[in-house]
Amino acid sequence: MSVPMLKIGAVLSTMAMVTNWMSQTLPSLVGLNATSPDGNHQRIISALYPGPDEGWQVYSSASDPDGKCVCTVVAPAQNLCKRDPRSRQLRLLTEQVQNVSQSMEVMDLRTSRDLQYVRDTEPLLRGVDGHIHTYTTNPRRLTKKGLQELKGQMSQLRPLLSVIDQYRLDLQTLAVLRGEVLNLSIILTAIQEEVGAYDYEELQQRVLLLETRLHACMNKLGCGRLTGVSNPITVRASGSRFGSWMTDAMIPSSDSRVWSMDGYYKGRRVLEYRTMGDFTRGQNFVQHLLPHPWAGTGHVVYNGSLYYNKHQSNILVQYHFRSRNVVIQRSLSGAGYNNTFPYSWGGSSDIDLMADETGFWAVYASIPNAGNILVSRLDPRSLDVLQSWDTGFPKRSAGETFMICGTLYVTNSHLAGAKVHFAYHTNSSSYEYTDIPFHNQYSHISMMDYNPRERALYTWNNGHQVIYNVTLFHVIQSDG
Repeated sequence: MSVPMLKIGAVLSTMAMVTNWMSQTLPSLVGLNATSPDGNHQRIISALYPGPDEGWQVYSSASDPDGKCVCTVVAPAQNLCKRDPRSRQLRLLTEQVQNVSQSMEVMDLRTSRDLQYVRDTEPLLRGVDGHIHTYTTNPRRLTKKGLQELKGQMSQLRPLLSVIDQYRLDLQTLAVLRGEVLNLSIILTAIQEEVGAYDYEELQQRVLLLETRLHACMNKLGCGRLTGVSNPITVRASGSRFGSWMTDAMIPSSDSRVWSMDGYYKGRRVLEYRTMGDFTRGQNFVQHLLPHPWAGTGHVVYNGSLYYNKHQSNILVQYHFRSRNVVIQRSLSGAGYNNTFPYSWGGSSDIDLMADETGFWAVYASIPNAGNILVSRLDPRSLDVLQSWDTGFPKRSAGETFMICGTLYVTNSHLAGAKVHFAYHTNSSSYEYTDIPFHNQYSHISMMDYNPRERALYTWNNGHQVIYNVTLFHVIQSDG
């Protein structure tokens, strides 16, 4: 009895020490006190930001008449330093820590269960020990009936042997885990020494502060002109061939929800996901059933409301997600609908709503302007048309359109080989032909919208939800 109990005590004591070290020392060393994000989600979010070769590029610099420095640069979306090799190394180490922790939890549960079994069998074991002692000192007291009882008691104790064998194996496992923990400790110490005077968590806070200042600076810069579209980033494959998905396009906003609307004809079901990670995994969502069906895929979420085109009409509808009520409905006067002036792919895409850094927009066509694309700035509260521009570009010849900084960009096709072919600048009422290619990976785009918060294009491509980063050309004026 004494030897097994000593082994049990050794296992429990060692597990307690290692578990305590894992729970207290590692988080303070790593600076990570929460569960790491899902691996797939992390890869997708990291992909939203450009590579090191897509950083800030100074094209020219000069002085204005007041002596202020004027620099012309290409500024990509802000980067949260996720490419830091230490960050990747720490994520891998965190995964190893979690694996060790899970092994310890399994051993802890098994040890607790087996210890309870030992405690339950202890009276029986003491009874057997007493009988053996009695029969050893006085063999004449051993009867046939007593021998049978002793055999029965011994058979009840036989499972205790497997428990002891398991403890032996657990001791070997603990030795392996000790080695892994020692290696983790050495690596983490090396990382700490490399980081220097600041711990990694403090450095991360400094980086986030700098990124916030950079974001604020970029917002003050004014807008840029589209010069490039990145390779596609497939976030998810879901739904039918046609549809739309989006995040809130209002600046600023801390809303992390994602919405998905499958199909283009008489749909009413909107799925709302809590975060981008939940969307990629298809979990943690709620359903909204719209009171009026939609037409097309030109929907937009702006300031917590969904704006969409009501089926078989040119009526625009504002649906507020939190109250689950329609706030306003208003006809877009003269706008074609029901496949009168759709994009080249059809799909009742007559009216396309969108938002950018400069406002809230509707893109459509009408009979009086011969089916050419009209761009109208709308008041998002009343849906009144504030100003309109006739671009002169036939809407049926456009694959898709999107607005960036008050400029309408038009693609020449929804199929493979598409490129951004035409741009109309509302600030100067002028247009130009462009040649900005992008990879149409799944060969049938039925929705393409720009999100000014993330400076990225959201697309629905043949049942795939895809993101493109954009590169904008800026002119930056400094104060010194």
